Formats: sequence, C-alpha cells, structure tokens
Amino acid sequence: MLTFELVTLSGIKFDEDVYEVIIPTADGQIGVFENHAPLVATTVPGIVSVRHSKQDPDNKMEHFAINGGVVEVNKRRVRLLADEATHSGELVHKEIEEALKLAKKMKKEAKDQVSFEKAQNLIEIHHAKLKVASIKKRRH
Repeated sequence: MLTFELVTLSGIKFDEDVYEVIIPTADGQIGVFENHAPLVATTVPGIVSVRHSKQDPDNKMEHFAINGGVVEVNKRRVRLLADEATHSGELVHKEIEEALKLAKKMKKEAKDQVSFEKAQNLIEIHHAKLKVASIKKRRH
C-alpha cells in the first residue's frame, strides 16, 4: 500500500493508506502507485483523486479540490502540501458559482498584473471546486 498525506495550512486533511493518487502538477496529471520513483513537483489548482483499493471503480474515488502546492513522492508515501484542499463533501455548488462570478469580475476589473494573476488563480481554483462538486452531484 501507499500512504497519502494531504496537509493544508489548517492541518492534516487526509492521511490513509491508498492504492492510487492522481495529482495535478505543473507538467500535467500524474498517477502515483506504490513503488513510484522519488519525485518532488509543483502542483497546480485542480483535482486530487484517491482510489482506496485496486478493486474500486472510478465512481468510488474520493476527490479534493486543491489550490496548488508541492508534492513529494517516494516508494511508499505521497505527501502533498497545499494552502487549501476541499473535500467533495464540503462543497456547495451554488456558493462556488457565486465565488467564480466574483473572481471573473475581479479579473475583468484588474488594474495591474498582480491583481490579474490573483483573479486568474481564483478562477482556476473555483473551476476545480466546481468539477469536484459536479462529481459529488452525479453520484447522488
């Protein structure tokens, strides 16, 4: 088995033995299994998916929306450090849509590059949250 630890500014969000973890990195999505080659990579806003056992179908995977961070992989452990990670069970679709609208407005009204990039990052985070919320909605 592979131990996956998801750590945020508010503490440990997830720490369990799993079969597979799919992580969005700056170079694309990676799937991590036990005995993966050692790796340190930057993550981007997106969805982290966790398969608890080999027999679990895709619709039994657990999902988190992250805002980016750093992931460290070795043969038996994946440690992802992110400022924020939201489990699918914590997401409210309507609230995310409102936050996304606000982020788009911020981007449109940005007066400098820093404000523009901050708004763009928020848009990417809220898109990831919407995807995770949609996955949750389809299951119910």
